[in-house]
Amino acid sequence: MKCVCFLTAAIAAVLSMPLHADDISEQPTVQVTASRVAVAIDATLADVSVITREEIDSSVARDVYDLLRLQAGVDIYRTGGAGAQTALFLRGTNANQALVLIDGVRAASATTGGFTFEQLPLDAIERIEIVRGPRASYWGADAIGGVIQIFTRRLDGPRVALGYGSWHDADGNAGIGHWNGDEGYSVQVGARHVRGFSATNPSLCNGPNDPYCSYDPDADGYRNSNLAARAAYRFGGQLLAGSIYRSQGQSQFDQGYTNVINQVGGVTLDGALGDNWTHHLGAGAAREDLTTPAYGSAYRSRRWNVSWQNEIALGEQQQLIAGLDYTHEEGESLDLFAGAARVRDQRHDTGLFAGWRARWGALDSELSGRYDDSSAWGGTGTGALALGWRLGDAWRSYASFGQGFRAPTMNELHDPGYGGWYAGNPALQPERSRSAEVGLEFTPDASQRAKASLYSTRINDLISFTGDQNQAINIAHAAIDGAELGYELRQGPWAAVANWTWERARNADTRQRLLRRARDKGSLVIERALGEQVNIGAEILYNGHRNDIGNVTLGGYTVLNLRARYAFNEAWSLNARLENLADRDYVVVHGYNVPGRSAFVQVVWRP
Repeated sequence: MKCVCFLTAAIAAVLSMPLHADDISEQPTVQVTASRVAVAIDATLADVSVITREEIDSSVARDVYDLLRLQAGVDIYRTGGAGAQTALFLRGTNANQALVLIDGVRAASATTGGFTFEQLPLDAIERIEIVRGPRASYWGADAIGGVIQIFTRRLDGPRVALGYGSWHDADGNAGIGHWNGDEGYSVQVGARHVRGFSATNPSLCNGPNDPYCSYDPDADGYRNSNLAARAAYRFGGQLLAGSIYRSQGQSQFDQGYTNVINQVGGVTLDGALGDNWTHHLGAGAAREDLTTPAYGSAYRSRRWNVSWQNEIALGEQQQLIAGLDYTHEEGESLDLFAGAARVRDQRHDTGLFAGWRARWGALDSELSGRYDDSSAWGGTGTGALALGWRLGDAWRSYASFGQGFRAPTMNELHDPGYGGWYAGNPALQPERSRSAEVGLEFTPDASQRAKASLYSTRINDLISFTGDQNQAINIAHAAIDGAELGYELRQGPWAAVANWTWERARNADTRQRLLRRARDKGSLVIERALGEQVNIGAEILYNGHRNDIGNVTLGGYTVLNLRARYAFNEAWSLNARLENLADRDYVVVHGYNVPGRSAFVQVVWRP
């Protein structure tokens, strides 16, 4: 209760700051993920957040984990320190029910269905767009909870950064780029080496003689090397662009280590095909390799996709979006001890989608639909409808309804299991969802924005390993209801972002709360510029009680982080971050440790 009161008082203090219309800064206004086209945030009919490169730099954060845990509607958990396995639940849905894109290309594994957020280096990111709520009518499978799209770094000039911090956390990156409008290039390489701390603690064991306990007090480290490159060239009315992202890491755990390779690349061609007709032609490929020698296991995932999207203006107030997606996937699960494949499969999917956006005075509307034909599960149709009302210059409300689905992964369909236990099931059907949302936004001027939303999601045919010998079957149902509040202020030297989420995520069959989803959570970030050279800021993160595996209830916690940036001159700057200032001993995942009080400093050269 004390932490809730403290957050409330802090938010009230931010809201009471005086505003001056002649001393404001513009907020980021454009996103492309919600409807697959560039739309201003104040015109979209979905709940969207954009984390810009400027905000990433201001945070001095070490991992994408540190950024996303501050976002409304996001529960993100890590089993230890840097490089440890990380799972993200968007609006109460499962970790494999949020679609993850990198530069428009699907990035999750075809075999496991998950994305390795722990291997994603922040220095390789230009911005992150988070769209809450189902977007299957535009993007197809997996977008039940929403879509997270990561855009790779776009440098304009040379840049070098070196940093060091607690737990022997050393990293560095260097890059160069040059852009003239939308033409140019950017290349950056980086590396990180963390000695780390013990990921686990004795509470992981059921007593000192637990034969299945993997606790080992040694340090669990992490190594990573990465590359992010992009280029674009305009000829006539067409823009040819390409990007590639590669991350190669090694994450240690008590029994050994896991080697991970993530690689995503794509080529696009954009331009006008007529006076009112533009198109986007894209091709991409994604690769993920996970190898764990101690367990004798390896997973290989390959995906290729081609898409053609068209945007047709039907007058000044209407727009038609239509296109085609084709995806081919291959995956295998290997038993390194036996030298043979446990699972090897391939499949393809063709999706047709269309959306219609229109404005009628104060009314905005969007209708979209999609049909997917898969070689693995047949045909699936999804649709969505959204309406928005502008209640004067400052107020806007919206309501939406959307359907979603998640296709079974290759492992869920065909994995033979272990001695018949935890086997896949080729008869599985896709998980299906329906969601409704209403929202209200208040934007009195360009310096501030407040919003509130209520949402409700029902998911049927959840895939659960609860059949005979724990085989995968369609049986469970989930019910998720929630509310979110958010406020942003950027005025003069001040910047503040506050949000609060209340959520009730439960198994509709047993009434049990879904694991690792907090009933309530919130965050407050305040930053102030002290002249032209110094920026200081603070982050307050609160997370309420959660259930965990083994009928364990995890207590709530509050964490305070500090950050600062000092510019020596136009080329050199020093960044610093102090995490867990109070040295709180809290639990995110039962049996796993979190960092205590820790610090990080970074020197950046960018002429």
